[in-house]
Amino acid sequence: MKKRTRREFIKVFSLSSTSLFLVSYLPADNWLAKLDGEPKIFSPSVYLKIDSNGIVTIIVHRSEMGQGVRTSLPMLLAEELEVDWEKIRIEQAEGDKKYGNQVTGGSTSIRRSWEPFRIAGATAREMLITAAAARWKVKSSDCKAENGYVINKINNKKISYGDLVEDASKLPVPKNVKLKDPKDFKIIGKRLHRLDTPAKVYGKAKYGIDIVLPGMLYAAVSRSPVFGAKVKSFDASKVKSINGIFDVKEISSGIAVVADSTWHAFKGKNALSVIWDEGPNVNVDSESIRNRLKEKLKVDGELVESKGDIDLLTDEGAKKIEAVYEVPFEAHATMEPMNCVAKVENNKAEIWAPTQSPQQARTAVAEKLGLDEDNVTVYVTLMGGGFGRRSHTDFVIEAAEISKAVNKPVKVIWTREDDIKHDRYRPVSMHHLKGIINKRNKLLFFSHHVIAPSIWEQNSGVKLSPKRYDTVGGAVEHDYEIPNYKITGSIVEVPIPIWYWRAVYHSQNPFAAESFIDELAYAAGKDPYLFRMEMLPDNSRLKNVLKVAAEKSGWGKKLPKGKGMGLAVFSGYDSYCAEVTEVTVNENNEIKVDKVTCAIDCGIVVNPDIVEQQVDSAIAFSLSAALKGQITIRNGSVVESNFDDFPILTFSEMPIVETHIMQNTFSVGGVGEVAVGACAPSLANAIFAATGKRIRKLPISL
Repeated sequence: MKKRTRREFIKVFSLSSTSLFLVSYLPADNWLAKLDGEPKIFSPSVYLKIDSNGIVTIIVHRSEMGQGVRTSLPMLLAEELEVDWEKIRIEQAEGDKKYGNQVTGGSTSIRRSWEPFRIAGATAREMLITAAAARWKVKSSDCKAENGYVINKINNKKISYGDLVEDASKLPVPKNVKLKDPKDFKIIGKRLHRLDTPAKVYGKAKYGIDIVLPGMLYAAVSRSPVFGAKVKSFDASKVKSINGIFDVKEISSGIAVVADSTWHAFKGKNALSVIWDEGPNVNVDSESIRNRLKEKLKVDGELVESKGDIDLLTDEGAKKIEAVYEVPFEAHATMEPMNCVAKVENNKAEIWAPTQSPQQARTAVAEKLGLDEDNVTVYVTLMGGGFGRRSHTDFVIEAAEISKAVNKPVKVIWTREDDIKHDRYRPVSMHHLKGIINKRNKLLFFSHHVIAPSIWEQNSGVKLSPKRYDTVGGAVEHDYEIPNYKITGSIVEVPIPIWYWRAVYHSQNPFAAESFIDELAYAAGKDPYLFRMEMLPDNSRLKNVLKVAAEKSGWGKKLPKGKGMGLAVFSGYDSYCAEVTEVTVNENNEIKVDKVTCAIDCGIVVNPDIVEQQVDSAIAFSLSAALKGQITIRNGSVVESNFDDFPILTFSEMPIVETHIMQNTFSVGGVGEVAVGACAPSLANAIFAATGKRIRKLPISL
């Protein structure tokens, strides 16, 4: 493929009529500029359009699933563009290579867009200033941009951006534009209201499940309860007698019932009789999988990271501590179940999906249907929770297959039971930890053996060393100064589909490590806070957040019987977090999480409101998993099916969350996942403080 030069790129996406750049996605009305006629559009970047009416449209290429990306990303561009925030409009990008990597996950949206979006804004600003200076016949340095206008500093005359669109679009694109010094930020760092809130409040926001196309049918899919099973035969005679049934088709994931409504599709699915070839996994259960992991406890695992004497066994007067921690399979349980609308006709496919990976969805549909990828369009809708689940493409492929089979637009909707029983789960894991405390009550040796299946290996089919895998994330590159330590890994194959989950391995490895650090602190006879502070270097950002969290929480205060405080730290995604959790455990061993105090250092903060919201959601999500969540396997199938047996945290159970954001100018870090890592261990450590019972297995049970 020919590499396009920057100049050529601008030619393609520069001055145009609305027909070149209008996105055919179905946005809420108030996000799309109501344009009369065909105003000229200045578009010096794929992320930006300015029309001759002065409306600035910012194209968001990441998926919005509650994390505020439709506000925080535009803030980056608007900051450099010097534009009136009230004149900003948002369009959601469809899946396309021109936007670069569009996967939304791993707390990457702001980190990876921080510079490109600011450059896009600064480039446009500079071109608009140049256009105005030429019109006034003055130097560009005699002009400045402010609030959607270019102002002549000599005589205070001003021209709106809309009036400069045509002139600016004819200019060469400047290179190496100067970005603002953080001290000059006007938008970044402000608590600006979220642009998507009004549409959500007034019910105008379009989630995947809201999409309706003319002539659209509805489908439900019967999938094998046993993982890896295939359809042997099916009887649809009872289904076709149900009112509203349109067709029954076999697809790659099972049998699809297509009807004139969701209700009829569900009724048809329930009436369907399918005989499955259950395959080799029918006898697999949780205990047999657990035994596979336990076998690895007998070996050391492959060395991933080390320092000092990694074979240290003892020291004079030393205490040796050893423990095994366990984490179960976990479902995503997004509030909006999986759904997708597909329209396949004339060798083309249009997809409306609440997807975190529109480009992968596009590729997957093209491959499954044998289409040219250019003939597949993926429109990204809002989504009611993602947590990594919607970065998989299984639900998108189903819709495309069914639409092609019936030659109609089709909406596929999963029931909650479909969602829980046919998810792709956070992996199980087991952790063997060892520590040696010397006679001076300092940590002399620490080892962490991570035993888990690899998401990467299972989904790529490529075997590599644990060093190259995802399983040790959150266990390696820790901040503690320990003279002798080693991190080892063992990968275990499992027949249960596993996938990315919020923070994934960074949710389970820190649980084991930070809980064990707590054990070591007590073994050393030291306060867990002081024990950690002694091991963190003075210039450590992690040490700073730990200090703030401890101070703000009142760490060390005397608590009544049944109450306890625990703390933990986590660094990852270019950010640092410390949490102090306060719990009450009553005489019936019922646990109430009273408060979580979080200190977070994520570098430059784009929008403090959104950071706080992300911390709140991370803690709610983590507490659900730590206190309640567990997927059980029996006869090759998932036992749990709905929120009655896979509960999540209720509103009344949500603790007070107090978030303290560090103010600095370090590089921008991720936020969505970082507060997950410290949550479960700080909770477990708090329960130990309250009860004396050490928690080494999730979900927590006393």
